[in-house]
Amino acid sequence: MSEQKSAAELAAEVKRDFETKHDNVKAIAEKALAEAEKGVTASSTTKELADQAIVGMNEAKARLDEMEQKLARRREGGDVARSAGERFIEDDGFKAFAGQTRPRGRHIVEVKDISSLTTDAAGSVGGMVQSDRRGMQVEIPQRRMTVRALIAPGTTNSNLIEYDREKLFTNNAALVAEGALKPQSELQTEDASAPVRTIAHWMRASVQILADAPGLRSMIDQRLRYGLSFAEEAQLLNGSGTGQNLLGLVTAATAYAAPGGLVATSQVDILRLMILQTALAEYPPNGIVMNPIDWASVEMQKDGDGRYLIGNPQGTISPTLWGLPVVATQAMGVDKVLVGSFDLAAQIFDRQDATIEVSTEDQDNFVRNKVTIRAEERLALAIYRPQALVYGDLGRVT
Repeated sequence: MSEQKSAAELAAEVKRDFETKHDNVKAIAEKALAEAEKGVTASSTTKELADQAIVGMNEAKARLDEMEQKLARRREGGDVARSAGERFIEDDGFKAFAGQTRPRGRHIVEVKDISSLTTDAAGSVGGMVQSDRRGMQVEIPQRRMTVRALIAPGTTNSNLIEYDREKLFTNNAALVAEGALKPQSELQTEDASAPVRTIAHWMRASVQILADAPGLRSMIDQRLRYGLSFAEEAQLLNGSGTGQNLLGLVTAATAYAAPGGLVATSQVDILRLMILQTALAEYPPNGIVMNPIDWASVEMQKDGDGRYLIGNPQGTISPTLWGLPVVATQAMGVDKVLVGSFDLAAQIFDRQDATIEVSTEDQDNFVRNKVTIRAEERLALAIYRPQALVYGDLGRVT
């Protein structure tokens, strides 16, 4: 796939095209004027060439004006965050692909989520938008993805991450008399690997979707890109590590065991002891992951006078317990909880950012006038320190 030109380069190219056509019109006009002064009547061929040159110049001028307006909107609007679907439908290569009378072949666009991106004003997709076509008026419900943000990020160009996983650290450091034998400490590690796995799915749609910018954007954002994130979050938490599954945080975590002989009498007590267990392993926790049902149960707890122990129903409260943020996600099982130092325990390695590919290269697509749209990403999850993660039951469900 050829390197795409920047907006500035396209503007310069359009401007050069306009100047060339303008010079052609000027040359024809000067030639006709010189012949008129000599009493020579312009031929019909000369008039046709002049008409064609003027039409070409006007078309080039219209393109130049449109490009300058887009550049002006960019300077006024600054950086505008765009969804995966918006980045796909506004890609110049895709516009060229979709603008064909009968699109044939395929086109690929990376749609990695980023915070901001310099672009034209939001929604500026030009002639692709047809006034008599509408995108989806009601979007499907979407789960808020939060687990990835807890884990250290990374990238790789390989299909396998190899690393040393820490098993045990025996610290025998002590005061030593002069000339005495120094004590030896032990650090036990084991070889571990995290294979890069692929998450992908596809949909088939009518080829007319290529001309419907809102509809295509909704399909990418609400179905394809969201579907990848949904499967990814489930794998990051609960992947079994077998077959094509990632080794998830829950699978690798250390089982909860109340430390110090302390006894928990409530869900909040259990969470506090999980935090203690992680801290005693010398990994200060930075988050709690639990199901929304369990978080609601914690928030609904009251004292003997019926007053809420956490927050006020009439006010707002950040989801925190014992100073740690609570991540409520349905990817976590009911009555289960994971406490950990997530950024020290694990790291995500992105091998291929989320990519959207459209293709008509299929016999069934051809005869049915369909197009296949595929979303795909590749990543690995390395679990460095299982002791930094504690997983267990809240004891609410028997």
